[in-house]
Amino acid sequence: MSTIFLRIVPTSFLGTSFRVRRPHRMIERHLVAYRRQWLIVVSGFFEPLFYLLSMRAGLGDLVGTVSVAGTQVPYDAFVAPALMASSAMNGAIFDSTGNVLHRLKYARIYDAALATPMSPADVAVGEIGWALMRGQLYAISFLGVMAAFGLVQSWWALLALPACALIGLTFASIGFAATTYMRGWTDMEIVTTATMPLFLFSATFFPISSYGSWGWIVQLSPLYHGVALVRAANAGVWSASVLGHAAVLLALSAVALVVAARRIDTLLRK
Repeated sequence: MSTIFLRIVPTSFLGTSFRVRRPHRMIERHLVAYRRQWLIVVSGFFEPLFYLLSMRAGLGDLVGTVSVAGTQVPYDAFVAPALMASSAMNGAIFDSTGNVLHRLKYARIYDAALATPMSPADVAVGEIGWALMRGQLYAISFLGVMAAFGLVQSWWALLALPACALIGLTFASIGFAATTYMRGWTDMEIVTTATMPLFLFSATFFPISSYGSWGWIVQLSPLYHGVALVRAANAGVWSASVLGHAAVLLALSAVALVVAARRIDTLLRK
């Protein structure tokens, strides 16, 4: 991941503090630490799944069909890709905030990491990479659920996985950067306060046309762009707007990753 990122963002923009050499060591550490705590890792997958089950159980029959790129689809097939994108967001954002806060301010794991040849940028990229992997695990599982329920509309749906990887990268980077500004556990309430509106108002449950003149506010949500990508992949309908959605997520992840690397460098070298 770091190699691809460095090809996109010039080294001069990153500065001398962004020197990535061993981020995989942080990922290896988490693999060892979580090998007996797998239930914690997969816990965030269930909330979007329960929402999907509720759509199929009753609400979908009341709503009927929704138009996606000019094609009428059942309501649960409309909502499922958005919940898949939300699942990727959940896995990335919660791992890159609460867990990072614990390791940074309480367990002091990053201080120990700097006693090795690892750099602050290795810590940042490793943590973001781990959060991305967790989000991708949710996405793969959710795609399997969609296939089991008959909600996969095209073989193009496989491209929803790289779309979810981009969502995970974006929210993991934003989450890590935001965590470096947190003072303690009370600030974690801000994460829930921020993610809940994103989940509810990113064209997740309603097409953007339903928001009328307020639709431009919905488009400010990073999750909205992720939902649009996953929904397009599931429907197998592509347009030029897909490139715009991907560009927004790439830009957000690039800026957040640079901020995260510089902030962690400042904090750990005090």
